[in-house]
Amino acid sequence: MTLETDKYTYRVTWSEEDEEFIALCAEFPSLSWLADSTENALKGIRSVVNECVEDMCQSGENIPKPFSIRNYSGKFMVRVPPEVHRHLVTEAAESGVSLNRIASAKLAH
Repeated sequence: MTLETDKYTYRVTWSEEDEEFIALCAEFPSLSWLADSTENALKGIRSVVNECVEDMCQSGENIPKPFSIRNYSGKFMVRVPPEVHRHLVTEAAESGVSLNRIASAKLAH
């Protein structure tokens, strides 16, 4: 196996509907695991992801690269309504900073 599955993005949360903890993997959004504890849920999803990656390797499929080791440029385009654009430009000008700085600060919150 070329990828280490422990580098994937795992999350465990309570599912009120299932009355159990549910574990997810962001790189494999169709997979999940329910368990009675956070530890068992994490152990279960990691096992399922491991099996999935092994199957994908055997069948020659492209395996998702973990978010944690991907390279990001720091650039992406966001489309907003013209009135939002105008409001942000005005706010940036009044604050004495660039539009990019205003948008970045708002996205960070």
